[in-house]
Amino acid sequence: MAGLRVPIYVIGGGAVTPAGLNARQTLAAIRASLSAYEQHILADPFGQIQTVSRIPSHYSLRHTQNIWLTSMAARAVGEALEKGGVAAGVSALLLVAPEAFRKHPAFAETPAAEFLTGLQARLGESFHPTSRIVGGGAAACIGLLDQAADLLATQEVEQVLLGGVDSLVNDKDIARLSAANRLKAEDNAQGLVPGEGAAVVCLRRAPSRNLPAQCAIHGVGVALEENSVLSENYSQGTALLAACRAAIDGKGPTESDINFIVSNDNGERYSAWEALIGRSRFYRTRRETLPMAYPAMTVGEIGAGAGALTLLIAADSFAKGYAPGRVAMCEAASEAGMRAAALVSARSSSPS
Repeated sequence: MAGLRVPIYVIGGGAVTPAGLNARQTLAAIRASLSAYEQHILADPFGQIQTVSRIPSHYSLRHTQNIWLTSMAARAVGEALEKGGVAAGVSALLLVAPEAFRKHPAFAETPAAEFLTGLQARLGESFHPTSRIVGGGAAACIGLLDQAADLLATQEVEQVLLGGVDSLVNDKDIARLSAANRLKAEDNAQGLVPGEGAAVVCLRRAPSRNLPAQCAIHGVGVALEENSVLSENYSQGTALLAACRAAIDGKGPTESDINFIVSNDNGERYSAWEALIGRSRFYRTRRETLPMAYPAMTVGEIGAGAGALTLLIAADSFAKGYAPGRVAMCEAASEAGMRAAALVSARSSSPS
């Protein structure tokens, strides 16, 4: 699937991660290659130590997983709303929640469909009626860019707040990942580090003089990988390849213009193999180097929040001048198999 008839623009966003309590802190930590990993003592099995990436917080905010996800989402969405500078009523919020198959403990008592109501109550705001909570994980966030563009094409929506919130630092997810030998440990160097966080990008149909764009999004591609990490077979990168090809299927930059990649690869052996195969089939133009940014090296695997974080990193790198070029591909993979890619560039509509 491909989308975006015309470019849309990132003008900022919000975030809360183990590396920072707002977008500025988070992005600075990732830019400095810091690590927010720590040792966490598990309740089950009692006393076992697991490497995680956890947000420092008061215990009352973690009274339930639903309260905790609402708290994270409220901080990131509130920051993005403030950055956008327009009322919530003309802002559509598209927020991605943990994938349904995980049966996240945050929604054990309160259905995911009611999460938006609680979030608006927490913020004291009412977003545009088109706002909604969506499942699908990190890739779903990037996959929603075409719907965000459609909303921005209307006169009722001035901006779209697009993001995700998740936490894998809970007993249920850790036990599930441990049983599959997918956690980073002394006997498994190529495992993931459970993380948590929320990230949101503020999207506009066009930049303004008062609020300049950090980057332009030219294309998006989405595909479904049949051989996900949950299947018995290894991925051959088919869906990643299809998503990247769809993202450049437009009037924007081409494959040869891409200077770097921002990816939610999480350190798993499966993730590395898929990327190696998929990227070697997509990037056919000779390059001396192809720099890649992996935010999971700083914040761990933050699930549904990782898609928007890749866009924030790309936008920040252009805005602050540390990007290794003018065009990037943002990639996101969801655990159940969805793959997505977004082609982004510095503020000018074409690379120089």
